[in-house]
Amino acid sequence: MSSHNDHQKGLLITAIGGLTLTIDIPLIRLADGGAWTILLLRTGTTLVAALIIWAVWRSLSRNAPQLIPGWSGLIVAICYGLTSVTFVTSIYYTTTANLVFILAFNTVFAALLSWVFLKERPRLVTVAAMLVMILGVAIIVGDSIGTGHLFGDLMALCSAFFIALAITISRASGKDMGFTSLIGVVLPLAVAVFMVSGEGLQVNAPWWIIFNGAVIMPISFFCLANGPKYISGPEVAMFYLLETILAPVWMWMIFAETPSRNSLIGGAILTVTLVAHSLWQLHKGRKRRATLAVSHPA
Repeated sequence: MSSHNDHQKGLLITAIGGLTLTIDIPLIRLADGGAWTILLLRTGTTLVAALIIWAVWRSLSRNAPQLIPGWSGLIVAICYGLTSVTFVTSIYYTTTANLVFILAFNTVFAALLSWVFLKERPRLVTVAAMLVMILGVAIIVGDSIGTGHLFGDLMALCSAFFIALAITISRASGKDMGFTSLIGVVLPLAVAVFMVSGEGLQVNAPWWIIFNGAVIMPISFFCLANGPKYISGPEVAMFYLLETILAPVWMWMIFAETPSRNSLIGGAILTVTLVAHSLWQLHKGRKRRATLAVSHPA
């Protein structure tokens, strides 16, 4: 019963995080500001909110997680910090559809990094899925050549890589990294402060990005970072897909931003492949648990 309740708890926490994250990009666009100003306000408010939440938690309980748990936590924080820089940059240099579709490629990077550093050899089905996803990304990036979106697509690929690297290190360390992703904004915040000091603040609707940094980011990142404590990796990946699917819908409804045909084709390939592979992993996991239950009944 306890295991079942933990699984339901994990599904609820991760679903909240995944759904909340889908409005991140629309809020950044609604703020209508320069990239460095947006980065400063987004990371600054996220850091303040994270520190307040952690301070309250620590005052109420001795079990509050560490902000940065050791050297592995520091590396993970740096990875998330670099992700913030490349993510915000890509928003200004490519379409939302391209960005979120390419971000889904982080699963391929994660599988490759786990293979190299954790010696977790992927199954043949996973390798096949990775090859199909590479094709999907190639279609999206190829469509951007000559359109001015190529740099943004490359920044999105960098974001996907840094996310995968952070996840891999987190899994290898086994430590609680719930607050680490939020504290990691110190790096991009420092860069943004330096850049904005020279060019000045450039934002027309700052309340959108302040709300994003103070509320949306802490909720989404904390929930998604804690989901793996209760549910499997494939299930967490399914909720990350919510942004891939819904963010372009919100952008179309708010800004009438329509993805190109090749972006939709590549995105469809990525999404269908990820869903199919995640469902396959869930099926294999259930069969394995059922076999263990029969072999070793309680």
